[in-house]
Order: sequence, then C-alpha cells, then structure tokens
Amino acid sequence: MLVTSKGCDLVLDRGPNWLFVRLRNFDPDDPGAGKLADQLWQLLEKHLTYRVVLEMDEIDILRTLLIAQLIVLHRRVREHDGVVRLSGLSRHNQEVLQTCRLDDRLPAYGDRVSAVKGGGPHWPR
Repeated sequence: MLVTSKGCDLVLDRGPNWLFVRLRNFDPDDPGAGKLADQLWQLLEKHLTYRVVLEMDEIDILRTLLIAQLIVLHRRVREHDGVVRLSGLSRHNQEVLQTCRLDDRLPAYGDRVSAVKGGGPHWPR
C-alpha cells in the first residue's frame, strides 16, 4: 500500500508482528519532511505493532533531517518495547550511521529478512 504524504512517500507491507515501510522520494526541503516520525508512529499504532523495518534502498543520502526523524521514531518505539531496524542502506549511509554513533540504536541489515532475524553482523560484508 502506498501512503503519499508531504516530504516522503511510504510503501507499506505487513508481516507477522512487523510493519515494513519503504521510504521513497524523501525531500528534506518539504516542510512535511519534519513530521516523518509522527507519520510513521501513526502507522505503527494503526497496525497495532511496534516492530518496524524501514527499507532505505531508495535513499541516496542520509540527511540530517532524516537522521533526526529516525532518532525520534526510535525513542518512541523503544518506550513501547518495540524495535526499529533499517535495511538496504548504501555503504556510504552505513558509514554515516557509524560516524554519528547511531549504528547500535538503528541497526542496518542488507534486506528485510535479515532485519527481522536480527543478530549477527548487521551489514553485508
């Protein structure tokens, strides 16, 4: 299901106990982009789950605004004993997370299956 919103399009897929959200067309210059965490949070509540894999294959560069929104979402989800995992990040974006020291809070995996399984090395070698 495609959810079109200001600042970013979200493609939703539901799995057992997980919500999978592919981020597309993220526009940090759109005023709605600063509400991405709120939009994702509403989707999690609507689907009655606090486990989400954000599929980031189509995000070229992790910009500051997007990182900030991921942190806000992570905090909310953690308060409900949930999990936020990323998949499909480019090598450069993985390094950005490491540099920001966020790779422990926002673990990144190669694909959705690996993200659901968790554990082990987060990134493909």
